[in-house]
Amino acid sequence: MQDFHGVFPYLVSPIGPDGRVLDEVLARLCEHLIAAGVHGLTPLGSTGEFAYLNADQRRRIIEVVVEAAAGRVPVVAGIAANTTAEAVRQAKEASALGADGILAILEAYFPVPEAGVVDYFTAVADATDRPVVLYTNPQFQRSDLSLPALATLSRHPRIGYVKDASTNTGRLLSIMDRTEGRMRVFAASAHIPAAVMLIGGVGWMAGPACAIPRQSVRLYELCRTGDWAAAMALQRRLWRINELFARHALAACIKGALDIQGFPVGTPLPPQAALSPQGQQEVKAALADLEIHMGDT
Repeated sequence: MQDFHGVFPYLVSPIGPDGRVLDEVLARLCEHLIAAGVHGLTPLGSTGEFAYLNADQRRRIIEVVVEAAAGRVPVVAGIAANTTAEAVRQAKEASALGADGILAILEAYFPVPEAGVVDYFTAVADATDRPVVLYTNPQFQRSDLSLPALATLSRHPRIGYVKDASTNTGRLLSIMDRTEGRMRVFAASAHIPAAVMLIGGVGWMAGPACAIPRQSVRLYELCRTGDWAAAMALQRRLWRINELFARHALAACIKGALDIQGFPVGTPLPPQAALSPQGQQEVKAALADLEIHMGDT
């Protein structure tokens, strides 16, 4: 299984007013992130507004990101569906388009029993020869992955990672214990990444890394070398950015931050709202505090 670790920015999905993917903007963003030292790219995550995109838009985004990455870093593409059949179709398509891994998300309007959740993710992993990262986010998901379900799924030969967006580091320790080393943990921006690395995480998949990639990579490097004093000092500086992303809508905030830096990625798809003028000022101030030059791409 391919080794995934480090900082994987959740990419935004730049969509024009006519509904077309803004290929050049997305490709330039990927180039910028790779130059900043990120360890992988994750299109079609939560920050990528996967729930608001149609099939053609999702397909094109994966195509652009895979082409832009050109094998320099792994691309772990998000797939999400309400039905197992559609999830399987998306997983096969993402693999055929050249994605190096699959980030598997379960969308559900009605609650799904635990056995159904396990069956859904098992079917996705059976449908591809790529490593699968499970995505769990109890704040937004109608049917989440329980610890017994994660323990069962960790025995699948292609399911070796979980991106946990809960705010419970005790749950992360439980996942590590229950899966006996078979399931490696990526954190989300809802956590303090340094703390997750300290307890055994392998990195983080998060939207804020799109806006602050160099600082995110530096934090990861400090954690990897065990320089925890410097890591926590940097983490405290970066926490202001995370607070803003929690206060304002995620996609709106990150798209706004990228636009400030010279990437015309557009606004979130309606009915989502764009970043407010107050939010824009707050994000500008936070980026300036981190010495990120406006329009410097």
